[in-house]
Amino acid sequence: MKKGLLIVFLFAFAGMVLADGKKSLEDYCKQIDEAIAHSADYVAAHEKKIGETKHALNIETSAKGKYQLNFQLYELYKPFVSDSAMYFLGKCIALADGLGDTSGAIKCRSLMAIRCSNIGMYDEALNILDSIQPVGVDTLTLGTYYDAYNNVYSELAYYTRLDMMKQRYQAKADYYKKLMLQTMPETYESCFLRREQDAQGEGKLDVAMAINNKWMNTVEKGSHPYALVALYRYIEYKLQGDRDQMMFWLVESVLADIHNAAMDQGSMWELANELMLSGEIDKASEYISFTSDCANRYGSRQRNWQIAPLLTHIAKTYKSQSEDTTTQLRITLVAISLLLLCLLGVLIFLHRRNRQLNIARMELKGKNTELHTANLQLAKQTEELSTLNAQLSTLNSQLSESNRVKEEYIGRFMSLCSQYIDKLDNYRKMVNKKMKNKELEDLFRMSKSTELKEKELEELYQNFDSVFLHLFPNFVNDFNALLQPEMQVHPKEENRLATEIRIFALIRLGIEDSSKIAEFLHYSVNTIYNYRARIKNGALDNRESFERRIKELGNIQ
Repeated sequence: MKKGLLIVFLFAFAGMVLADGKKSLEDYCKQIDEAIAHSADYVAAHEKKIGETKHALNIETSAKGKYQLNFQLYELYKPFVSDSAMYFLGKCIALADGLGDTSGAIKCRSLMAIRCSNIGMYDEALNILDSIQPVGVDTLTLGTYYDAYNNVYSELAYYTRLDMMKQRYQAKADYYKKLMLQTMPETYESCFLRREQDAQGEGKLDVAMAINNKWMNTVEKGSHPYALVALYRYIEYKLQGDRDQMMFWLVESVLADIHNAAMDQGSMWELANELMLSGEIDKASEYISFTSDCANRYGSRQRNWQIAPLLTHIAKTYKSQSEDTTTQLRITLVAISLLLLCLLGVLIFLHRRNRQLNIARMELKGKNTELHTANLQLAKQTEELSTLNAQLSTLNSQLSESNRVKEEYIGRFMSLCSQYIDKLDNYRKMVNKKMKNKELEDLFRMSKSTELKEKELEELYQNFDSVFLHLFPNFVNDFNALLQPEMQVHPKEENRLATEIRIFALIRLGIEDSSKIAEFLHYSVNTIYNYRARIKNGALDNRESFERRIKELGNIQ
């Protein structure tokens, strides 16, 4: 009694710790993933137990000893492989008949009927039970016989779609359940299970939890029976709306199933369903695939029937996500096409402007020649003409600089556009290939990643830095010469600009608006303001004229 109270206290304490800690789904999934990763080891350990028992059976000579070892093999195979469990149970029936053990034979036939009903063989189960004459047997065997009838009629009532038959099957199930509860000891698993189900069905959650507490006292933590108790404890908390406790006990049940190499895993199916409802489609798919493989190995039609709708729902969700990704790609392609048209218009405009600049340059050259001739003829106006000639030369130099900058950046821009078109087409081919190959999980993971965007931004900044330093090779040194020593900025990599220098490089090119600079560098406007203010505060001379002097730095090489 004291031991039982201690166990109840420990489970209650575990629940309190959980409520305080409130583990996240990610924490639970890590536990389960680790267990799944070692599932082959657990299966191997279980198969080793089976092998040792088979070896003992091979050397056993007495019929009674063979019966006991065959029954042990049935118990080992019961949660592992259904066909093998039924095979060794059949051996037990034959041995019990040979020994004249009526109770043993009826008990094994009743268990065989339960096995049949659990995997959907209802006709076979009823035929076995109808062939039994439960006369002169002990009460435990009689209770097992009633439990088998209750089990098969409960399954029939649950799966039939005809209301009339459902009522008929349920009435028979209730009849045999009543007989079973009257016959079997109340500490047996079937009695705990039926009584807790009844209390849940009547909405008596306090009574149901009390039954579960008593049931928990009879099982060993982490054992296969513990998985079933934990599963029903999960149901208790789910009915109460306590999600933290409910997820804790569901994970406890899942881990116990995996650690005991159980292939018939109702709790893993429940967990996959909970994850799907929480939007964790990838994990739900991973776990439902695992439990589907286990169900196929076990050989249960019912479990596959339960799993099929969930698999269908997950597939529909993936399809919907794939269609959304395709739509986004189409929208992106249209946007890029429109952008290319805009860029073509800009190039045409710039070409016309260059032609106008060339004409203006020729005109200025002619004016310079005329002024030079006038200077020779008019000695008195030499100083004025020299000043005017210097101004015209400066303007011509500025025009040449502007023309060179535009030619350099336009050439690099056209190259980048061509590269982006090729990259977009390659990305489209890759997406098309993965969709054909139904690699939807990879495609979904790629669509969530920002790695492509970050890589392309880095390449854009690298191209900008390369072109700018090609045009203004002394800009960094000239820029630092305008700053106090402690405020000077030195790039970490050769031929690259630091963010602060890149901002003033854009100002050197004539882009002064902070919002445009922020848009190009993917920073907030406030960040650009802060950078500009901090650098100007570190100027050697008047901070108000700092940006004007920046515009005068460097000569195009």
